[in-house]
Parts: sequence; structure tokens; C-alpha cells
Amino acid sequence: MTADTSPAKPPAPATGRSAPSTEPPAPAASTSSSVTARQIWLRARGVLLAVLLLVVAAIALAAARSGDQHGRLDPRSADRYGSRAVAELLRERGISVRVVTTLRDATSATGPDTTLLVTAPDLLTAHQQDTLRAATAGTTGRTVLLHPESPSLGTLAPGVEAKPSVPVVARPPACALPEARRAGSVETGGIRYDANGLDADACYPATGFPSVLLLRQPAAGETVLLGSPDFLYNERLAHQGNASLALQLLGSRPHLVWYLPSLTDPSAVGSAADDGDTSPDDSSDGGSSFLELIPSGWLWGTLQLAVAAGLAAIWRACRLGPLVTERLPVAIRASESTEGRARLNRKANARDRAAASLRHAARTRLAPRVGVSPHDAHFSAVLLPALSTRLGPASNNRQSLLFGPAPSDDRALVLLADQLDSLEREVRTS
Repeated sequence: MTADTSPAKPPAPATGRSAPSTEPPAPAASTSSSVTARQIWLRARGVLLAVLLLVVAAIALAAARSGDQHGRLDPRSADRYGSRAVAELLRERGISVRVVTTLRDATSATGPDTTLLVTAPDLLTAHQQDTLRAATAGTTGRTVLLHPESPSLGTLAPGVEAKPSVPVVARPPACALPEARRAGSVETGGIRYDANGLDADACYPATGFPSVLLLRQPAAGETVLLGSPDFLYNERLAHQGNASLALQLLGSRPHLVWYLPSLTDPSAVGSAADDGDTSPDDSSDGGSSFLELIPSGWLWGTLQLAVAAGLAAIWRACRLGPLVTERLPVAIRASESTEGRARLNRKANARDRAAASLRHAARTRLAPRVGVSPHDAHFSAVLLPALSTRLGPASNNRQSLLFGPAPSDDRALVLLADQLDSLEREVRTS
């Protein structure tokens, strides 16, 4: 900051007094500065670069994952996680494969000569699960549930309890089920199940619980629970006995209905009218809320972003280093700076700071005139004896004047400024 070096002493900061200036007022353009486009760019380029990198990383991640996630368990998809290979093998053996995406189509196709494959039973709402259970209970067909957990087991497989997931590896059948014994070792795992004494074939056990469970219910046909759908993927079908087990479990009936649940299914809202039932009890089930329909990964991602934003705010707030000088775009007169600081002190009732500033400046100016170094100017044991030698015994209390307490009001502060001026004049004329 450029200051005026005029020999006139500026007024006391606390009182806001200043000598009248004869200089013409500076034009308004010289006391303000406008931000240029270059300055805006310099300030914002870091943030823009970070946002650009974030967008590029998100697009790259989405592109990299889109190939893996596209068509998962879809019998029409030839991707690595699709299931087109097993669907084609079933068709070659005379099994008709029909893909449906709505609950109405899935339930209308059930029958004794049909296998219903549900790829995501946990995605179904409670109302959809009840409807599916009611549609399959009266037939002797087979229902295959892929990776069902607690949200759907209570309705679609009553009495079965889900156990924690295990890795998918090649495991022997270890059961009497003919399909499993013919297939041999299969890459299974994932969720395990406890049949709790039900009439079931428990195959491919992992640490005591099976990962493939076939439930026999005379009035409701057969229900097959697969802890992991990995052996149905295109990339895994040729491994071990995966293809054999898939063809036997899905090809036991002439028709296979491949149900891919979708959030756009009208029945997902839980309306009983969609399925022709207008009973009050069913219509009160209701569908999932908006938050329940959001995948858990998005919720966790949002929470992580919120935590990251909070940590970034704390990090930026703690970056308060030492003050640095900055070249101002215009020159500011010393009188203007003094008046501004005086008004701030007066507005904050900072008489203590104003008095300390006046005394510090007075001691700094008095010290060289009485032979005291600037370093010792603010020690009363050094400065006061030097003043007594120069001026003689004090007629007033110099200790209180130069090192005393803060004034109690504005009048006392003005009196202090006058007394300090008098002391300086006395030293200069002595």
C-alpha cells in the first residue's frame, strides 16, 4: 500500500480527528477497481479444472462399467454377464424361452409345464411378491429364484433363512439331487440357505449351509434357490459343470419364462387394481417409497460426497497463513487510512486498542530524542529514567501517561492524546 509521507503527524486513530486536507478529492475511478476477465479466469481456473477432471473421470468410469453391467442375466445379451449362451442351448433342446419384464406377463405364463426364472426377486415390492406367490402356489411348475435374500425369502420361500454370503468357487454337489450329481462340481457360492427342516435337497454346501436349495411343496410345485447366478453368465457357462446344472434346472419343463423385474413395471406401485383384485386389504399394501427404490450405492455415494465437501470446507477454512502485503491498484493517503481505522475503533468501542496505539507511537518517537534505543523504548524501567534525566523530575505521572490503563470513556481518550502531544512538544523544546 502506498502512503503519503507528508511530515504532518496524522491524528490519533481512536478519535477519528484529522487535519483538514487541501488536496483535491481523488476521482471515484481511482478509489475502486473492477475485476477483469483475466482475473476471473485466474481465480476460477483451479475450480474449473477440478470439475472438468471429475466429469471426465465419471464419464470414463461409466463407459468402463457400462460394458460389464449391460444385459446382466439377460438371455438376449451376449456380453460377459449376459445369459444368451444358456438360452440358446435350451432352445436347441426344444425348450421355449420367453423373456418378460412385467409381473402380469410372468404370472399369466405360469403352469405345470413351465419353469419361471426370477432374476431379481429382492427387487420386487411386497405386493408383487404376494402376487407372484399366489400365482405359483396353485401349479406344479418350477420357480427358480436367483440370489434371493431376506427381503423376498419370507414370502417366496417361507421357512427358509438366508446366511451370509461366501465367495463363488467350484464346489462338489454333496447331495442326492440327480441334476446336481450329473453336473458334478459347479461354480457356486454367494448366499447360503437354512431349510429349517423343510422337505428340500440341499446341494453345494459351503461351511455347513447349501448354496443351492430345491424345496418340494406338493401344493405349490418346486422352488429352487440359487445363492449365486454366476454359473449362468456367458463367461462362466463352459467352466466345470455349470452348463449341465443350468440346463437341468431350467430345462425340466417344456417352457421357460425368463422374468427380468423392472422398476417401470406398473405393478411396482403396489396397486391391486393392476392385477384385477380390488380388495381393500391388498390395495393398502402400497409400493416402495422413492428412497427405497434408489440403489444403496447411490445413497452411500451421496453421503461420501457430503463428508468430502465438509472436509474440504474445513481444510479451506484452516488455510489462514500469515498476512502478506499486496500492491493496491490505487494510492491511498495516510489521512484516509487513519480516519478509516479511527472510525472502526470508535464503532467497536475499542478505546483500549486506540490508547495502546497512541502510547506505542509516542514512545517510539520519544525514545531516540532521549537516547533510548527503539528496542528499549517500550520498557518503563528504561524510558522513564531517560525522560527524567532530560526533563527533570516529573510534574505529572509519566508512568500512567505512557504505560497506564485504557481510558474509561471517549473524553479520557481525547485527554490522553492531548497529554501525549504535550509531552512530545516538551521533549522537543527541552
